[in-house]
Amino acid sequence: MTTRVEPGDEHSDPGLSAIMSERRQLINLAYRLVGSLADAEDVVQETYARWYAMSAREQQAIESPGAWLVTVASRICLNLLGSARARRETYVGDWIPEPLPEPSAWITGRSDGGGNDPADRVTLDESVTMAFLVVLDSMTPAERVAFVLHDVFRYPFGEVAEIVGRTPAACRQLASSARRRVRTAQTPTGPSAGQASIVRQFKTAWEAKDIDALISLLDPHATATADGGGLAVTHLQPIVGGEQIARAYAEIARVAGDRTAFLECMVNGLPGLLAQQNGSVATVFAFEIAHDRIRHIWAVRNPEKLLAWRIS
Repeated sequence: MTTRVEPGDEHSDPGLSAIMSERRQLINLAYRLVGSLADAEDVVQETYARWYAMSAREQQAIESPGAWLVTVASRICLNLLGSARARRETYVGDWIPEPLPEPSAWITGRSDGGGNDPADRVTLDESVTMAFLVVLDSMTPAERVAFVLHDVFRYPFGEVAEIVGRTPAACRQLASSARRRVRTAQTPTGPSAGQASIVRQFKTAWEAKDIDALISLLDPHATATADGGGLAVTHLQPIVGGEQIARAYAEIARVAGDRTAFLECMVNGLPGLLAQQNGSVATVFAFEIAHDRIRHIWAVRNPEKLLAWRIS
């Protein structure tokens, strides 16, 4: 997209150190706004490129470089979200946000050999769970930007208005509409340890192809969605119903045979699973669990969304 600003270059430019200290904040913001680590990194690189395209006098005239970077990154994300809607019309199957492993397990979503830079990591909290990101993806671009900036990152509506290009009152309405979507979609969840136990039981039953045990762990109205992006074989339509999911997943386990190992892991900060084939991650599974039952399964198989899961 642009010339890459490499961490470490700040040692030769003291001004760069202060600017690069904003990198983690920008990565966290952009990932929540666009749902893709690779796109978030592109957004941040483009933001820095625009900063360094200015003259020293123009840079010095900016009272708050951090606020300037957030404004530019948010506007780039807003434009990206608008074009993404058009691209999704030709996407093969359902589009699921890019899953993230634990920070200790990854550096960046790229394969260009970047250093182990903590500034390239997304802070994993309730605002990046797969369920939350899916709700964000149902919003209009303006709703998403207004909601994330105000409700997640606590920017006042006056600043949000400058970014979105609307009045503070309009941005307040956008965030309110987005908030209603979140409340409607939210489900009560138990502690992570309890969720991990349910995911572990699901894994055991799945490996045993025990349909009855799988059914007992699934909400009767559960949904399973997969994302292969046309690059990996998967079911193109969501599977609805606990029994239907149990039978479909038992068949997946049968076809996979001994070639596939199912491993417990953390996905966007919550217990999940991954399917490993020939030492490579082929699928990442995220779960939404409510009342001790699995309510939703998201299976990401698109290899372009699994770059952060590469095993060194």
